[in-house]
Amino acid sequence: MSTGLTWFGWALLSALFAALTAIFAKAGLQRVDPDLATWIRTGVVWGALTLLLTLAGKWSDPSALPARTWTFLVLSGLAAGASWLCYFRALSLGDASQVAPVDKASLLLLVLFAYVFLGERPSSREWLGIALIGAGVLLLGLRR
Repeated sequence: MSTGLTWFGWALLSALFAALTAIFAKAGLQRVDPDLATWIRTGVVWGALTLLLTLAGKWSDPSALPARTWTFLVLSGLAAGASWLCYFRALSLGDASQVAPVDKASLLLLVLFAYVFLGERPSSREWLGIALIGAGVLLLGLRR
């Protein structure tokens, strides 16, 4: 997919859509169980991606993928599902302006996991940014 966007541009778009996700989810969680809401959201994601793959002609044989790829994609899907269930439950109990920033504590864990399991080594400047994110999450958690 050649769009001219760099990883940073795609990441900014991801942040935009993640923010909209929180706003739309919070508005949609009125009078519905958060687990059912997560199921509906997952169905919408599945349908949208099915349409995208079809329109873009990107279908290929999933059985041709290596077992290692399947293993990690399944684990990723299970982790995403658990995250979404917890996120929607938190949104049903708290304000979006509280829940979404605390959810971003995942960034701290991601950096730690990437360091340990993937061998990634952030620069000093990146560690400073990560520490500031951590401080922000702590301030939000101590707010009440």
